[in-house]
Amino acid sequence: MLRPMGEADLDAVNAIEQATYPFPWTRGIFQDCLRVGYSCWVLEEAGQVAAYGVMSAGGGEAHILTIVVNEEYRQQGLGRRLLRHLIAVARQAGVEMIFLEVRPSNLAAIKLYQSLGFSEVGIRKDYYPDKGGREDALIMGLDKYQQVDS
Repeated sequence: MLRPMGEADLDAVNAIEQATYPFPWTRGIFQDCLRVGYSCWVLEEAGQVAAYGVMSAGGGEAHILTIVVNEEYRQQGLGRRLLRHLIAVARQAGVEMIFLEVRPSNLAAIKLYQSLGFSEVGIRKDYYPDKGGREDALIMGLDKYQQVDS
């Protein structure tokens, strides 16, 4: 079930975040995202949070800030489902362009984003913390005219 994220989801979301990333967001960051009204969603499977995403929108643009699928639920199409939902929410809000950043080393995510019409529009140097220092981010974008596959 896909539904808006609420305060009651923060422990589960934070647990997935901590297990997924060596430099995770904090529970407080997710709390702030809810507080300021970002578009925050969870996807449940068997009553458990299996995936989540956060997107900000304003000024004709949307920015997908994070999208994560719990490791035990990967390769089941949940990331695609959640991303398609975020795209639909952004388009309903009338945005012209949707942006996101992704690590160049995250080939699975890049493949997913490209399959839904995102293309590389730039690079942010030294964007992500990494064990060896910093890693660049690919900036990917999707404009409102781009068709999204099913």
